[in-house]
Amino acid sequence: MAKSTSAGRRALLKKSVAPVDVEKVHGLGDLLEQFQGTSIQARNLGRALEVWENALTDPRRPTILVGLSGPLIAAGLRKVLRDMVDWGLVDVVVSTGAILYQDLYQTIGGRHWIGTPTADDVHLRSLYLDRIYDTYVDELKFEETDRAIGKITERFPARPASSREYLAFLGQQFDDEASLLATAARRGVPVFSPALIDSSIGIGLTLHYQAHRGRDRFIYDAVRDNFELVQILAHSKRTAVVYIGGGTPKNWINDGIVMANYAFGREGEGHYYALQLTTDVPHWGGLSGSTLDEAQSWGKISKTATRAMAHLEASIGLPLLVGALWDRRDRWQPRSRLRFEWTGDEVAVTRAPPGPRPARSRPLG
Repeated sequence: MAKSTSAGRRALLKKSVAPVDVEKVHGLGDLLEQFQGTSIQARNLGRALEVWENALTDPRRPTILVGLSGPLIAAGLRKVLRDMVDWGLVDVVVSTGAILYQDLYQTIGGRHWIGTPTADDVHLRSLYLDRIYDTYVDELKFEETDRAIGKITERFPARPASSREYLAFLGQQFDDEASLLATAARRGVPVFSPALIDSSIGIGLTLHYQAHRGRDRFIYDAVRDNFELVQILAHSKRTAVVYIGGGTPKNWINDGIVMANYAFGREGEGHYYALQLTTDVPHWGGLSGSTLDEAQSWGKISKTATRAMAHLEASIGLPLLVGALWDRRDRWQPRSRLRFEWTGDEVAVTRAPPGPRPARSRPLG
C-alpha cells in the first residue's frame, strides 16, 4: 500500500462508531450524548443537542429564536412547547398560525383525540370530525373557537397592529397555565406568526372583519411584523435559531437576519448557531428541506456557525431534545432572560436577571 494511501486512511479513520450502551443511560441527556458517537440521524440529533446547549451557555448571550411548523400540538407536544418558553430555552417564538390556533382550541376546551389513518373520512365528515393523520379534532369545537376569536378581537384597539402585539393580547385573555400563548404573554416572550391568516385564526379574524366592515377595526399589519422582528435581530450581537419543521417561520427568520445586516446596520454575519429537525429533503429545492449549509450562501447562517440538521419527525425528536436539555439543566441554568419593552412598533431589549431556576413542572391538563 502506498504511503500516501496509508496516510489518507489514518487521517479519516480516527474515531470509530460507539455502540449505544443503555445500561449507562441514566436520563435523556446521557442517551443523546451517546448518540453523538453513533451514526445516521441519531448522531445528528445528538449534535443538535450540542448546538442548542452551546447557544444556551454562550457568554455573549445570543438571542435564541425558534421557528415552529407542523401539527405539533395535535401530536401531543403542547406542554413541550410551553415548557421551552417557560424555562427560557428560547427568547422569541415564530410559528405558523395553525399551531397557535391548536393552542387556543385546547384553551377553549377542545381536545385532540386518538384516531386512525385508515378511518372512513366521508363518515367522519358526517360526524363533524376532522382528521390530522391518526388524530381527530372536533369541527363543532373549531367553529366555537373561530367565533370566540372573532368576539375576543372586539376588545383589541381598532387600529393596525403586528401579529406579535395581537398574539400577546390573545395570550393575556386566558388564565391557562398549559397554554403556549398564555405562558409567552406571562413571560414577556414575543410570539410572531408571519402567515397568521393562513390558519383558523384567520377565519376568526375574517368573522371580525365581516362584523365590522366599514367601521374602525383591528387590522393585521404584516409588514410591521418584519419591522419588529428585524429590530430584535439588530439589537442582538449574536443569534441562534432552532427550526422545528421548516416553511414560513424558517424562511422569515432567515430573511430577517439578512435585512437586519444590510438595512438596519447590524454588524456581524448570519445566525451563529443553527439546528433543524425536518422530514423534508434538500433535493426538491424547497426551503423546508434546504440545508443549513446552503443558507450560508445567502448570509443567513454565519460561515463560522455551529449547526446540525436531523432528518426526523418532530413528535419524536423535539421531546428528546427538550428532555435532554432539562436533564442537563445544571449546565445552562441560571440563564438571564431578555426583557422586551415595546413603544408602538419600536422595542428596547435589555437583559433581565435570571431569577429562580424553574422547578420540574407538574403535569398540565
